[in-house]
Amino acid sequence: MTLNSILILLKKLADVSIVWLMVYYVLKRLRTNVKMVMLFKGIAFIVIIKIISEFLGLVTVGMLLEYVIMWGPLALIIIFQPEIRMVLEHLGKTQLLGRHKILTVDQREKLVYEIVQACDYMKKTRIGALIVLERDISLQEYIDRSKKVYADISSELLISIFFPKNPLHDGGVIIQGDRITSAGAVFPVSTDTTISKRLGTRHRAALGISAETDAIAIIVSEETGRLSIAINNELHYNLSSEDARMMILEELRPKKESVIDDEDEEEETLDEID
Repeated sequence: MTLNSILILLKKLADVSIVWLMVYYVLKRLRTNVKMVMLFKGIAFIVIIKIISEFLGLVTVGMLLEYVIMWGPLALIIIFQPEIRMVLEHLGKTQLLGRHKILTVDQREKLVYEIVQACDYMKKTRIGALIVLERDISLQEYIDRSKKVYADISSELLISIFFPKNPLHDGGVIIQGDRITSAGAVFPVSTDTTISKRLGTRHRAALGISAETDAIAIIVSEETGRLSIAINNELHYNLSSEDARMMILEELRPKKESVIDDEDEEEETLDEID
């Protein structure tokens, strides 16, 4: 095999890989976006009708669909401008190599312990709270518009921030690594029409930031005292403290560590079978 043929093969592999990544990303975003789901259903419907019209020789229908296909992309760009902008912003925020501090096991345990301790107290006393943990996608734009704290994590500090008479209690707290970076942060509110009307502003803000980024949003309801977590635009409602603790720990685990642990579990299972 010559050098030229190797280069051609590498170009083809790169070409296929880029297309695969684009399709994967679109499908990933599609899963959490109702409007995008409707868009793809509409496109699939038009393609099916086009195939049927050609098969049956429906000239008029086929001609109309030709115009739809010709001008459709321009119409879609205009109609779905907010969604396209959101996807592009999401790409711009994403750090390919990850930007968040990799915590040790002890640091993760302490971080989650302090958060859960604070949430337990706020649940009992009906103090509303929104705590957002940054991961790979930067939350700097929200940090810039909030009050900087830069303090070590502690349950007492979290409780004092969300205490009703505190000026910052209405906003959210942003945590980077194992430190509280800022308080009083304002997040985008989810516009998903399928969300229950019983959920308040904190839950909608948590869903909003979890849809735009990969952050973990923890909510304590002021009205019901229920503890919930929003991840990837999905709300896990009314969790017990133990369930919340396990979920946060699992989400904070580095990917490499998760893969190693899964392999160890598989080996243990095989050993037991043998």
